[in-house]
Amino acid sequence: MNATFDLACSLIAQASVTPDDKDCQRLIRSVLTPLGFACETIVSGNVTNLWARHGDAAPLIVFAGHTDVVPPGPLDKWTSDPFTPTVRDGRLYGRGAADMKTSVAAMVIAARDFITSHPDYAGSIGFIITSDEEGIAVDGTDAVVKILEQRGIRPDYCIVGEPSSLKKMGDTIKNGRRGSLCGQLTVFGKQGHIAYPKRAANPIHLAAPALAELAAEVWDNGNEYYEPTTWQMSNIHAGTGANNVIPGELFVEFNFRFCTASTVESLKKRVHAILDKYGFRYRLDWNYSGVPFLTPRGSLCDALAEAITAETGLTPELSTSGGTSDGRFIARICPQVVEFGPVTESIHQIDENVLVADIEPLTAIYRRTLEKLFL
Repeated sequence: MNATFDLACSLIAQASVTPDDKDCQRLIRSVLTPLGFACETIVSGNVTNLWARHGDAAPLIVFAGHTDVVPPGPLDKWTSDPFTPTVRDGRLYGRGAADMKTSVAAMVIAARDFITSHPDYAGSIGFIITSDEEGIAVDGTDAVVKILEQRGIRPDYCIVGEPSSLKKMGDTIKNGRRGSLCGQLTVFGKQGHIAYPKRAANPIHLAAPALAELAAEVWDNGNEYYEPTTWQMSNIHAGTGANNVIPGELFVEFNFRFCTASTVESLKKRVHAILDKYGFRYRLDWNYSGVPFLTPRGSLCDALAEAITAETGLTPELSTSGGTSDGRFIARICPQVVEFGPVTESIHQIDENVLVADIEPLTAIYRRTLEKLFL
């Protein structure tokens, strides 16, 4: 088909279930090294990462992606083997086809084509590739960013190849992501016989008004780029399994997906204020797993949008919807971070796939973006 298709197939053929990279990063290095990229393997824990850079001048544009994939699930449910790239009805099937080995291949080939055509461009191009995006994301991009920060390396722009398009490739650019804040709440009561409620203290009854207030609370109104912050309970448990015992404890797990209109500290403070108002004993443990980031309209969003329109005729929308991504780590050292890649429809599903017809335009969009920012 073309160089991107061939590289994507080679990557899909690697059963790189997180956090195992298999041979993916070697394949990527085999393309980048002959171009003059300085390629460095960064191992953290059991995770293999790749930092590669071509040139040493500013501006520095970084492509970021991951070679790890989620487990394929039941193999007998797949129409073809998930790690045997297969074309059917104009689609390339395989685990990682959409999330995100095709994007990685397209970014690598786009950089190759750009450097070949413009060897004297003013600036430098980098790659951050990890095998720990689909896992706990501790030893992957986060670890690489910390090392780059220690070295004083601060990219000017970053494009993350996450699948971002909703219905057609090119209809959406992710210019930010919401933060994620989890809470594990334990409410303490007193266990007792259900026939003698005065001798016990039911933690479900104690907590119910507070939980209702938390569910009804308006945490913020969002802003130009973000929908309002949301609070949702994900797990709740109490009781011994018997229907005649008042439980002694209630456990509730909840999650904030929050925008830049709120902060971690402001959300924590408001939750504690609501709980304290009702006077019961509780313990609340917090887990802060993702910081929100935002790239307003500007040079990177505009360059990428113009490249998309030139290739597809579409005018992409800016969106901050969805879960967290590795962009949250890169945003610590890079002022402009966006995500752009294939259609999200089949990601993490059986028979994951991309349209073959989208592969070459995706490569061209990345290449055009480089041209608009460098030339």
